[in-house]
Amino acid sequence: MASISNLGVGSGLPLSTMLDSLQTAEKAALKPISTQQSAYTAKLSAYSTLKSSLTTFQTANSKLNSADLFTATTASSSSSAFSATTSGSTVAGKYSINVTQLAQAQVLTSAVQSSNTAALGDSSVASRSIAITLKDGTSKSVTLSNDQTSLTGMRDAINGANAGVTATIIKVSDGSFRLSMSANKTGSDNAVASVAVTGDSTLQGIVGFDASASSNPMTQSVAAQNAKLTVNNIAIENSSNQISDALEGITLNLTAQTVGDQTLTITKDTSKASSAISSWVDAYNTLLDQFNTLTKYTKVDTNTDSQDSSNGALLGDSTLRTIQTQLKSLLTNAQSSSEYKSLGQIGVTTDPTTGSLKLDSAKLSAALNKDAAGVKEMIVGDGKTGITAKMDAKMTEWLSSKGIVQAATDGVSKTLNNLTALYNTTSDRIDADIARYKTQFTQLDMAISKLNSTSTYLTQQFDTSDSSKK
Repeated sequence: MASISNLGVGSGLPLSTMLDSLQTAEKAALKPISTQQSAYTAKLSAYSTLKSSLTTFQTANSKLNSADLFTATTASSSSSAFSATTSGSTVAGKYSINVTQLAQAQVLTSAVQSSNTAALGDSSVASRSIAITLKDGTSKSVTLSNDQTSLTGMRDAINGANAGVTATIIKVSDGSFRLSMSANKTGSDNAVASVAVTGDSTLQGIVGFDASASSNPMTQSVAAQNAKLTVNNIAIENSSNQISDALEGITLNLTAQTVGDQTLTITKDTSKASSAISSWVDAYNTLLDQFNTLTKYTKVDTNTDSQDSSNGALLGDSTLRTIQTQLKSLLTNAQSSSEYKSLGQIGVTTDPTTGSLKLDSAKLSAALNKDAAGVKEMIVGDGKTGITAKMDAKMTEWLSSKGIVQAATDGVSKTLNNLTALYNTTSDRIDADIARYKTQFTQLDMAISKLNSTSTYLTQQFDTSDSSKK
């Protein structure tokens, strides 16, 4: 409220200054409320940060909570003609591989045409259909207008029909074009059995094909064939060069024929588990750093007002303290049936001063090489009993819509709403009081002004009377 500059002019009293002082004194009642609002707003933001940090750690924790990490293997080949990928259930071992034939997809090619855009069909026919049937019996029919009987038109119509083949145009030379149809899948069972045009014999004479016929308008420029190989001298034939069902847990990727027998070696790979544990330790320490920031305490002079701004918004907060205490308690697994009961046994120790985790990579590697299954039993368990499984369950509980983080957030939000209502009510009361004071001061100013005028008048009259008597 601005200073009432005209107030007090009539009375000569500093009423405007007095009113400003009263207003300042009254507004002081809002400061404690405003201070609380700032503190609870910071706390609300801090809970949001806490929730985000827990979610980030839960993601890292979920990655470690995988049994496949501890049974991981890696594959190496003595030849560049093939490679292999393994799953978590793959057993270490060696295999003799001899690739004698790669799978390939059938390709049909039309005779040379002088244009790729000129209509090739019978112009007297309004429309015709081209049916593409695969060896497995699946068939797609495409209706073609007169404008779609060019090589380009047929290519686009066939590719839009999802008929199991891909059509392209090959430019042989200037003024020489061929239509090519390639089966989408390799292997003899995925070849084209027939390409039949109904309603246009002219077009049938250009793109027709029947696998059982001795000659066709379209020729088979590449024959479909299956991959052929031996694994430990056992013959295997497959329609694909990516073979996932020959060896349990192993997918073979064939790229060329081999020169005689080559070796595929499957070895135990502890690097994935080691890397996941290292990332988990880093994520835990990052979460702990966030806890420390949110609960930071800075000792300051008790006569200053800097205490609140220096401290973390969740200093002394029971919700965060509960989470931190329970997380720390989950770093051991007494239920583990293996010799490993705590992370310290595999090289993950807790700093007694800061609470952060430290990783001894050499000790971890030794434990994984000695008994990866035992380490898995402690960390993952049966999906419920492991350290990471229990942590995941706890974090899911804390972060749920009825968990302690949401409950704390709701409590702060409710308090903020109450403080806002209190601030508004107090502010309205102060404004009403100041308005009343102004009215009262204005009335006082007018009354004193009138009294001053009356006093001046009477003084003048007395002075005149005394003068006349003399």
